[in-house]
Amino acid sequence: MFTFPASLTARLRERLSGLHPSVRGILWSVLAGVLFSVLNTMLRVMTKQLDPFQVQFLRYGMGCLVMLPLVLRSGLASYIPKRTGGQFLRGAAHAVGLCFWFTALPHIDLADMTAIGFTGPIFIMIGAYFFFKEQMRWERWVAALIGFAGVMVVLGPQLSGGAGHYHLVMLAAAPMFALSFLIAKSLTRDERPAVIVVWLGLTVAIYSFPLALFNWQWPNPVQWLTFFVCGVIGSAGHYCLTRSFVAADISATQSAKFLDLVWASLMGWMVFADVPSQTTLLGGGVIAASTVWIARREARPRGAVPPAA
Repeated sequence: MFTFPASLTARLRERLSGLHPSVRGILWSVLAGVLFSVLNTMLRVMTKQLDPFQVQFLRYGMGCLVMLPLVLRSGLASYIPKRTGGQFLRGAAHAVGLCFWFTALPHIDLADMTAIGFTGPIFIMIGAYFFFKEQMRWERWVAALIGFAGVMVVLGPQLSGGAGHYHLVMLAAAPMFALSFLIAKSLTRDERPAVIVVWLGLTVAIYSFPLALFNWQWPNPVQWLTFFVCGVIGSAGHYCLTRSFVAADISATQSAKFLDLVWASLMGWMVFADVPSQTTLLGGGVIAASTVWIARREARPRGAVPPAA
């Protein structure tokens, strides 16, 4: 097996450690976005062949299998969480979001799915206000309103079609994923990223198993291999995302999510011949602009004078 030379790995770590924490967080977030775009493409293919809830279970079940050698190598004791209740709570929130997400996935384009997912930072901001008692200033309310206006730009033309309700189902997943990520950010105070990733896969697989049994059919060898690759990519993506939470504030990394529309559009075009509509691109741009604007406002110290143009 090919391995990087120790000197090259050491130099790479030294370079990364010298970067500003926000930059490291954004780089981890960008890498997670690329991995999740590839993963979503593969999962959309599988939901056209098998029941979506079975796909949901096998994706996270395989994620557990992929992580098992790492757990055994380090010892089971090192993966016992300090906040077991928090791990199961996060898994429950994520599993509910996935039920909505997998139900809608076979019926909408990857670009539409990603544009709707841009509401995640808005829901994270609102959730931080309600659950963590963070101050909700006027800029945050304005950003939320503009973001929802962008969602309506994406959803409006779709609601007149036969599959428009699936866009609403996909939208319902966004606040649940936001809650999951808020809990994950809280867990990083006490848990290692690898522990959080392992327990997410384990808890979601547990919650998803009963739903998978209703329309179960045995996958063929190619489908099993695809699920194994999905487990590898998904676990790597969640690890990168959790590392971004460790490296920087969650709000500092959200602007990198808007590259996901680029990756999703490319994957949708190459695999499914999907071409993003003008309303999808426009709505995604509106949501992106609102989140980038609030991120810049949040990054500026209170009372600071904005720089001149």
